[in-house]
Amino acid sequence: MNYSLLKEIIDLIAQFELATKGESRYPGNKEGFKCWIKDSFRNEDYSVQPKWEGKENGRSPESVISTLIVHMNRYAKAYSKSAIHGSGFSTQDEYIYLINLKAFGEMTKMDLIKKNIHEKPVGIQIINRLIYQGWISQRSSSTDKRSKIIKINSKGLKALEQQMNKIRQATRIVSGNLSYSEKIELIRLLTKLDDYHHPIFCKDLAPAGLLNTVMKDYPINKN
Repeated sequence: MNYSLLKEIIDLIAQFELATKGESRYPGNKEGFKCWIKDSFRNEDYSVQPKWEGKENGRSPESVISTLIVHMNRYAKAYSKSAIHGSGFSTQDEYIYLINLKAFGEMTKMDLIKKNIHEKPVGIQIINRLIYQGWISQRSSSTDKRSKIIKINSKGLKALEQQMNKIRQATRIVSGNLSYSEKIELIRLLTKLDDYHHPIFCKDLAPAGLLNTVMKDYPINKN
């Protein structure tokens, strides 16, 4: 018996159960498994290019990508706004900061701000709102008296937990009607973009020279 193949099949079934949990379109039987396999691992024909507005007038793929990313950010903010409606949260950034503190533990204010890809003034405003709400505690760093260490406290954990069901709903809605394999491919592509842009962001380059520096020092794919 080919035990390696058997293990791969069992692992695939485990992926199927995880990916289709709560999804009615894939029943938990042989037929549902076959449909999931077909949808998740079908070969994409990349020779067939998608259509986009302005393509016939020379609009570039880069322009479309930039616009769609902006649109997705706005859609996500709308769902997040609904998720926190009626709560003590003012913005999605506030609960994202709390989620990071819960997941990664206490850290300096600047570490939290950088983790959320914010400029310092914006991040400090968010942290100050969380302190005002009584959701995070702060203390002086033992290694650098100029730095403050912050952490989520019991009141913050309670506020976060009260909204987590709606926050998870908003998160699921953002990925919309993508199949499991499409979600994985999107994660791969967005991670590749994040890996490119994050080191640039961390350099905190001045706006005046940012574009020239990136074009000079960080190669882009011009195909």
